[in-house]
Amino acid sequence: MKLLLACALALTPSLALSGEPAEKRTTVEIELDPYYSAIGVYNSLTGKPIPHLEVASELEIYRELITKFYQPRTLIVEASLNPLPYAGTLVKRHQPGFYKGMQFGDNFNAVQAATAGFEEPWALSIFLGNVVSFDTIKKSLQGKRNGYSGLLIDLGTHHIKDNVLIREGWMQMEGKLKGEQILADRSLRWSFRGGAKFHESRYIADSFFVGFRRSRTDFKEKGSFWLLNSGFEYTSDFSQKKLEPIRHYLVVDKKFPMQKSRMAFTLGLGFVWTADKKYSGPLSNSAAGTKAPNSFQFILRPNLEF
Repeated sequence: MKLLLACALALTPSLALSGEPAEKRTTVEIELDPYYSAIGVYNSLTGKPIPHLEVASELEIYRELITKFYQPRTLIVEASLNPLPYAGTLVKRHQPGFYKGMQFGDNFNAVQAATAGFEEPWALSIFLGNVVSFDTIKKSLQGKRNGYSGLLIDLGTHHIKDNVLIREGWMQMEGKLKGEQILADRSLRWSFRGGAKFHESRYIADSFFVGFRRSRTDFKEKGSFWLLNSGFEYTSDFSQKKLEPIRHYLVVDKKFPMQKSRMAFTLGLGFVWTADKKYSGPLSNSAAGTKAPNSFQFILRPNLEF
């Protein structure tokens, strides 16, 4: 873990004091979001700027990224923070009375429902692959506006379980197809990935996983109720020892756009199911005083998309 962290720092390119790297080979991107905020340093391995892709079709974007998956042209080192999921751990730790008051039934806690699905508060990431930029109407602080396809390594120092922060090192390796395109008439975000995750703690099971995410908001088009103004995210984890399912995460959301202001109200519904085989010893459900072998948590996620 320490060796990989040292490699990440060594690979991070230095920036000119003027803020504009020579030949624009190195750029900095900042993303701000309640669930995922990050700052990344992008370095072109070919000596050329990140290529720009002008396409109108969603399928064209996927085709372009997939065909260049094995042509690594960009190195990215990124530090990220999950603000709301981390805030959930602070609420449970420092405001236990308020947290308990948000419990409605056995499978719904309002704080956990708004923060579930994120197992880490922060991470350091190293990406090697292909990056393309898109036309956008947003500023750099509002989103990355890029498409990615390649290999990703994530490193972290803490794990989140039921809004409790657990100190333990972890590493995740995956192949990923991800991106965001923000236009005047639509917002499109997607992520398709698969890989493996390793934990330093022997009480958390190492896993294989696959994940799919697609979200599209349309401000002008009228068409399919399910394809337009909708989104979903699904992740499934399997234990590395027996390939048994140990976690399922699913959120489906519907968007209600306001064309004049270019905002959309989003309502997400879903659940997180975690098998008792994912945690053992002092982290198991039985150790926490829970009789149920598996845990199930509903997700209710209202949001306002800008």
